[in-house]
Amino acid sequence: MTKMYRNIFYKALSGLFFFPFVCNAQLSWTRVDSLFPALPSSVHVYTTQALLNGRPNKAWYVEADLKDKNLFFETDTVYKRRLTPTSFFDRNDRPLVVVNGTFFSFTENRNLNLVIQKGRLLAYNMQTFPGRGKDTFLYHKTTRSAIGISRKRRADVAWLYTDTSRSFPVAFEDDPLYIKDSAAGLDIKKHIRGKGPEASGIRKRWKMETAIGGGPVLVQNGKMRITNDAERMFMGKAANDLHPRTAMGYTANGKLIILVVEGRNTGKAEGASLPELANIFLSLGAVEALNLDGGGSSCMLVQGNETIKPSDKEGQRAVPAVFMIKYKK
Repeated sequence: MTKMYRNIFYKALSGLFFFPFVCNAQLSWTRVDSLFPALPSSVHVYTTQALLNGRPNKAWYVEADLKDKNLFFETDTVYKRRLTPTSFFDRNDRPLVVVNGTFFSFTENRNLNLVIQKGRLLAYNMQTFPGRGKDTFLYHKTTRSAIGISRKRRADVAWLYTDTSRSFPVAFEDDPLYIKDSAAGLDIKKHIRGKGPEASGIRKRWKMETAIGGGPVLVQNGKMRITNDAERMFMGKAANDLHPRTAMGYTANGKLIILVVEGRNTGKAEGASLPELANIFLSLGAVEALNLDGGGSSCMLVQGNETIKPSDKEGQRAVPAVFMIKYKK
């Protein structure tokens, strides 16, 4: 955030342009639309410095109306390289919002989660993981989660099977698929058809115009449901670790919520756990939500200005994919 925007922001917190929105007993949010000139009426920006379970906290979220046809929800990704969110902002004609998304490989600079751009599946989920320790001779197979927006501007969070031979992911809407066995491959057909004992829930082709993956799921059907163990992410007690966070969800009345929580900033902003993240979304009225890549990757730009302070000492971390909101009158 530029010095000018910081000055306006602190004035907003001291009383000017002040719109308090109490979400739960812990967090009250300030609407700071006035920090961002010419912000469309279908988009609102909120921030808080209220203590989170007694800890220093800084967080921001953007709420955007999915029904506004002047808003365009898009992704962008690069091949075998990474760019900072600001570089994505510059190369995409200065979108309204840019936020990091997928987890990725540092060594190969590639996405480890699904990315869909204009209906095309450009990146795929990692789905088979070799076991370790007592599971050395076994393989863990799972479906990791993503959030998508259809051509009809409807959002959905689902656990997905992706394959380079398929044009569309297969969505498991009720439960993630999780299997542990000695086979290196996964016969997805029997689980799509519902023949396998592990298969459950709705299985369908997931036709989305835009989507970005991460995990684990935080909220399903308006209730906390953190599927970290089934998605093989932040398993066990690691779900309670405090980190900078990026996450997305949506409400029943068609509002997309993009949330970032600052962390690793001792005494100022110490981050959030996965349960705390889920509770924030529930307090904002989300019916579904999922976690995205966090830590040093967490960064959200609004009109090109940083919201939270990235935790890497170098500043913004380069990432292979982002989610964006563009506005065209």
